[in-house]
Amino acid sequence: MVSWHRTSLAGLIVPLALWIAPAPDAVADSDMDARARELVTNHLAPAATSSGAGGLAVAVYVDGHVQFFDYGQADGNQAVTPDTLFNLASLRKVFEATLVALGSLRGELSLDDPVSKYVGELHGDYISRVTIGELVTHTSGLLLATDHPPWPNDSFTQAQFFDMLNAWTPQAGEQPGRQRIYTHAGYVLLQLALERRYGRPIHELIESRILQPLGMHSTYLPERGPDNRAVMPSELLQETVQGYSDQGMPIGPRGGQQSYYDFPGTGQMFSSTRDLAILVAACLDGNVTDPQLQEALQMTQRETFGVSAKFGQAMAWENVHLDSVDIVDKPGGLNNASAYIGFVPARKIGIVLLANRANFPHENARYLVLPALSR
Repeated sequence: MVSWHRTSLAGLIVPLALWIAPAPDAVADSDMDARARELVTNHLAPAATSSGAGGLAVAVYVDGHVQFFDYGQADGNQAVTPDTLFNLASLRKVFEATLVALGSLRGELSLDDPVSKYVGELHGDYISRVTIGELVTHTSGLLLATDHPPWPNDSFTQAQFFDMLNAWTPQAGEQPGRQRIYTHAGYVLLQLALERRYGRPIHELIESRILQPLGMHSTYLPERGPDNRAVMPSELLQETVQGYSDQGMPIGPRGGQQSYYDFPGTGQMFSSTRDLAILVAACLDGNVTDPQLQEALQMTQRETFGVSAKFGQAMAWENVHLDSVDIVDKPGGLNNASAYIGFVPARKIGIVLLANRANFPHENARYLVLPALSR
């Protein structure tokens, strides 16, 4: 099943029947709509519908307008819609990075602060030298057992997490700030540092400082219940998807809360393409009532560590330099979910992909759809 919708984030709808002679800019919008639909249909839809299990929700944002494309099933019975709630996986890191940027701009913390300033349990030689800025840009050098295969079968308490961090020693001469090594554990530590700094749980910080000011009312970071499901009202839980492997096998329950860490705030984040389109608009157009939040969103996108001529690391976001276009993006994935946000700031073009299946090829958006929309 596929559905397509187009709307304006300003809520402006003009009936086509009233149009006698479309203005040139309206014709241009129509051409871009058709181009976006063609690209999504050719490069994203086939991968979403190949096995019949699961589905895909897409939002394409172009200079103030957003189109929604929806394919497949949320759970085998319900069709995917722009309001279906998907697991965001590592897209959550974008929100924590924004908290760090906002705190830095407000003088509440510094990127140069050692993380041990806020998490007093840290006393190991290596971890004591790691800063907030190195955690948020994946340059800390940390690479714990929860960051790479073979994936552990156990979960870890907060005390066990601190023990692992204090015992960490580099395997190949890594030093804080000297290399880019993607680390999930580093962002779990960043979460704890933020909670300690502000004396509030991470979900409250994200909601009060980012979601509410942006008007994102369908994005959630719920706690994990004893059944390993999200603690959410039943009507919201019914909006979440069933997750599937890349082979189409169901994995976990709807609203499943996977985590290697057994302490509050370490579960999954859920959102819809409709809500994430608001985030993309804020990042691209800067239409944010709080000027410091607007600046923080821009700050997170700036490359801080060059990995190669074509790839750089920002605060959670990644910078991809292609021959014809510069892209800012962030992929995320679990064994039953895939997520991606990417945009071209120079052209005010962005895309959101949410799939309830593992290993959805987000590279098609990065290397095919976004460059083609930018031309």
